[in-house]
Amino acid sequence: MDQITTSLVPGARASAKSAVAGAGNESAGSVTKRLSNELMTLMMSSSPGISAFPKSDANLFEWAGTIEGPADTYYAGMTFKISIHFPPNYPYVAPVIKFESPCFHPNVDIASGAICLDILQDKWSAVYSVQTILISLQSLLGEPNNLSPLNADASNVWDSPAAFKAQLVRYYRPLTDEHSA
Repeated sequence: MDQITTSLVPGARASAKSAVAGAGNESAGSVTKRLSNELMTLMMSSSPGISAFPKSDANLFEWAGTIEGPADTYYAGMTFKISIHFPPNYPYVAPVIKFESPCFHPNVDIASGAICLDILQDKWSAVYSVQTILISLQSLLGEPNNLSPLNADASNVWDSPAAFKAQLVRYYRPLTDEHSA
């Protein structure tokens, strides 16, 4: 069809290429607009213990954040640094989120910071926002999915409070002002 169109209409091929390139720019623009809106919503929210911001004004696709451990959990009083990378086709594809601070948890790989959370994998939906993801991560700290552990050691001692807390404290590194988001 492209050959027929281009042979009948001079300059049609250039216009088609421009339209495709423009669609990519519009797509990037809509992702940037969505991320800007999510940042504003997060900044205006009153969700305690979560925060995230772009690492620089020049790149809205790379964020740094913090998650405070919920009260009445092993993680109470602890704050963890995370990184968030948004793909160019966000929100149709989940962001990549990792713990930058060591986090001893059944669903967090202590070495890489990778997170096993269904809404970041097979249960992802474009309706999720940065705020809902951070709230889910904060909730995960107190309510792990021991049926799908990334850290078998943490999963095995989860039900032994003294043993779990000892391992958690062994790995935990408090954030300093220069390391917080």
